[in-house]
Amino acid sequence: MTRLVCVMFLCGLMMPLAGQQGWYPHEGGLLKYRVNIRFGEEPETMPDGWKFGRVSAVATDKDGFVYVFHRGTKADPIVVFDAKGKYVRSWGKGMFGTPHGLRIDKDQNVWTTDVRHHTVMKFTREGEWRRTIGNQGKPGLDEYSFNRPADIAFAPDGSFYVADGYGNSRIVKYTSEGEYITSWGTPGTGRSQFNTVHSVAVDSAGTVYVSDRENNRIQVFTSDGKYLREWNHLGATQNIFITPDDEMWIITHRNNIENLTYDTLAGRIMKVDRKTGKILGAMESPGHWIHKSNDGLIFIGSLTGNVFRWYPGWLKKGLGADEALRPAN
Repeated sequence: MTRLVCVMFLCGLMMPLAGQQGWYPHEGGLLKYRVNIRFGEEPETMPDGWKFGRVSAVATDKDGFVYVFHRGTKADPIVVFDAKGKYVRSWGKGMFGTPHGLRIDKDQNVWTTDVRHHTVMKFTREGEWRRTIGNQGKPGLDEYSFNRPADIAFAPDGSFYVADGYGNSRIVKYTSEGEYITSWGTPGTGRSQFNTVHSVAVDSAGTVYVSDRENNRIQVFTSDGKYLREWNHLGATQNIFITPDDEMWIITHRNNIENLTYDTLAGRIMKVDRKTGKILGAMESPGHWIHKSNDGLIFIGSLTGNVFRWYPGWLKKGLGADEALRPAN
């Protein structure tokens, strides 16, 4: 009798625990996409011997060409592919210290941020240099200097914002011609204070969204830097992307410790309501950078050395014994 009571007691303790185990649901529902995990490298179309290093950023232009910004030594830092992953052109050898961010403006200019050189650079999409802001190798806190800038975003009126970033904990705003307008932000945890400004994005109304990554939040501002609100439920956001029709997408991690410990291997893609911060859908993905193309593809730049190309689709059944013979690529 005593043994039976003990077994029943133990089962009674274990059943609630077992009931709490298992996969946690996807916030907002599962986003149903499939993925090519080695976009640009399978099939092999780059020059012989070329391969990606750590991929820090990825973006597409209006024609669907894909720009990959990476930190390896076996290929040019910026490599361009067509929509199917075929190599088109490349540039930038010897021009960058530590590649970080890459964005493409409405005029199809390619902009980069370099955290080692403390610079923001502008190129044509053919790779011709147009402008550098910042003093190469010299960090600063004045109107035209940066300290490890991370990202750049473009406003509807052509002005742009720099997430200045790792060292200076501020946002800097410029006219479309590169003239200084204003800046805001200091180190800290309060309103309009930052601990690693890792990403910045602007919607069609000019509202500015800032990833305050190490404080595990996104802060939201008016176009001239007035604090509006903040979201603390999205984790340590690596990157924010807002489409022309105001869809907000982020690549994020549970918190800053998980992000740094796993070196961005863990993480989730989330679709977010830009007005409320409500999560509209989510799916797992490692990643450092996110971009959604005009035709609905999601590209992730991953520090694993990969570009992930997510496309709408979902398997209705497993592939069974044939699975290993049918790679998605």
